[in-house]
Amino acid sequence: MRVRTPGSADAERSQGVNQSDSSGFSRRGFIQSLALSGLAVSPATVAAAPKTDQTLKLEKLSKQLGENFIVEAGWILTDSRGELKLVRNGQVLVRRGVVEDVREGGFTDALPRLKLPRQLLLPGFISGHTHCCSATPTRGIIEGPRSYARPLELVEMLSDDEMDALTALNLAELLRSGCTTHLEMSLSLRQAESYVRSAIPWGVRAYPGAMIPGIERLFAIWFRSDDKVLMDSEQGTLDEIAANLKFCKAHMGKGDGLIRPMMSPHACDTQTPATMRALASAAKELGTGLHIHLSQGQQETDTVKRLWGKTPTQWMESFGMLSEGPVFGAHMSGLDWEIDPPILKKHGVVYAHCPSGGGAGNGTQPYPEALAAGMAVNIGIDTHSNDYVENLKLAVLYGQARHELLGELDPERDSQRPTIWNAIDGATRIPAKGLGRDDLGAIRPGCRADLISVEMSDMLNGTGALPPEPLNNLLYANGRMVRTVMTDGRVQVLDGQFVADEPRRVLDEGGEVAKKIWRQLEQEAWFTDTPR
Repeated sequence: MRVRTPGSADAERSQGVNQSDSSGFSRRGFIQSLALSGLAVSPATVAAAPKTDQTLKLEKLSKQLGENFIVEAGWILTDSRGELKLVRNGQVLVRRGVVEDVREGGFTDALPRLKLPRQLLLPGFISGHTHCCSATPTRGIIEGPRSYARPLELVEMLSDDEMDALTALNLAELLRSGCTTHLEMSLSLRQAESYVRSAIPWGVRAYPGAMIPGIERLFAIWFRSDDKVLMDSEQGTLDEIAANLKFCKAHMGKGDGLIRPMMSPHACDTQTPATMRALASAAKELGTGLHIHLSQGQQETDTVKRLWGKTPTQWMESFGMLSEGPVFGAHMSGLDWEIDPPILKKHGVVYAHCPSGGGAGNGTQPYPEALAAGMAVNIGIDTHSNDYVENLKLAVLYGQARHELLGELDPERDSQRPTIWNAIDGATRIPAKGLGRDDLGAIRPGCRADLISVEMSDMLNGTGALPPEPLNNLLYANGRMVRTVMTDGRVQVLDGQFVADEPRRVLDEGGEVAKKIWRQLEQEAWFTDTPR
């Protein structure tokens, strides 16, 4: 969380199922201001859009697949003996949510077949860092730049129904772009509950938790001018830790085991020794690990060194927080590159690099340096862009630009030029290993059938023919080119259409809530002039 302050005509090209053998603003004040100005909106007031013929057709096709089926694809990215390998014209046999076999040739089983002749089949993407509820209300209005602090505060003031509508839209976007597993740091406990309410019926694989301190308390502690504010916040943070531990236990294993909550502290500079001990204890009790913003900027590292005499990484290690289950740390722009990487590597900590963190064009992060240091690096979403394919591209392209600039400006700093292979590995196998899940992040026998496909031969990212090196074509793609998404073999996107729910309703209801927030921002004269 990096806050800035000042339907197919060609049967061959389409996807199909073949059945043959082939701060300080109160909640009351917020609601009153909306009521007085005639702005109060409930998602329930949005007329549910009727399902189109295409939607009904796709729902029927997804049901026809059933539990056991075969996926045929023009290219398949497999994991063969620990190496990524592209298989042309391959097939994947799925039984009851698990990949049973992968072949270059065909299967003779008389099972339904999902035919993707001009598509690339990949493991479902894993984001090591999301704030699901809060993307759409800020997207397109913070690039001025403006701080997104106030919009995020207003999100927390929504009713539960409105929050659910916003969460659902953002969650649908993540799935639509091929992101099947989310390490979700909701900005409050209410938002975490909202996330779970949307994720379970859609069959989403998630490691949710609420940020501690939550958004209602965060900014006063984070942007404090006096450390007494931090010390005085201690009991409130301990109370949040206890509440979040209760949330995690209550939801552990829900959604047929897909929901596995984690403790999610905001960052080290908003904690005290007492809260760090409580977080370490809670994480150990749960056994699912920690998800944190780690050295997300130089100010955090400097503050922790000043207060506690250690880098944030060292401080976490001193409480045993790096050795009790998975640890994912986002951003890491303020790492001490002499001290921290060896510690992080020793404990298998995963760096969640979020190229669109803070909004579009908000600078680069140390992806090339982390690769050069041999760290485990994941591609994460953060807040404002839910397009995972776009973030893969940004990771590579921003990273290559940063690498070149470092070579000119700081040649003594170790750096590695990122490739699309680095990014894909960081989206799949690396975070799966970091989670301790050898059944995720790969297409090989025994892995869960978390699968996605991307169009490779259409306009803009293709050439009209199946390309010879398909991963490179991802550098010209975006989330709209994702055609299939499934988790545990359950289809959530088919032929590029969201089928886990009615997409028009999800979009309309989420949009109404975003408009409500924007109108409140207009009332507060938040929309200042921006450079042109």
